[in-house]
Amino acid sequence: MGQNVGIGTADVSDAEQILKLQYLCYQGEAALYNDYGIEPLTQSLESLRAEFDTHTILVARLGEEVVGSVRGTIEDGVARIGKLVVHPRLQRHMLGTRLLRAIEGKLADAAEYELFTGHRSENNLRLYERLGYVSGRIEKVSPRLSLVYLRKTAVLAA
Repeated sequence: MGQNVGIGTADVSDAEQILKLQYLCYQGEAALYNDYGIEPLTQSLESLRAEFDTHTILVARLGEEVVGSVRGTIEDGVARIGKLVVHPRLQRHMLGTRLLRAIEGKLADAAEYELFTGHRSENNLRLYERLGYVSGRIEKVSPRLSLVYLRKTAVLAA
């Protein structure tokens, strides 16, 4: 099923579908940390639409349905990647890997890539480490949640 999914640049008209998917996908994270006030669950549609001016936003589509998304921006030579989401019914089909590689390609001018996830999010940590990301600093957000930042040096294609 994952191979029938196309990945491309999102349009602002995709914002509502992206936000609904983000809300669905972050329920598990919120439950893991018993915190439903996390930013991906409280982000407004207006805030997401504004990110189209500052971020590269990709979507994965199955037909007309947005089934995955990721976004990133380059700051001071570092590509900051975030909100990698894949619809639960399409998880474990390499779609997260494809989206992450696609956003890395779009942000190829960066010297390094950085992303973060919660310290208990073992599936995310495994995925990122498998793709060459290395755990670095840990930021305590609350008594229940610490964010693990992972980095990877961008490899320029010869």
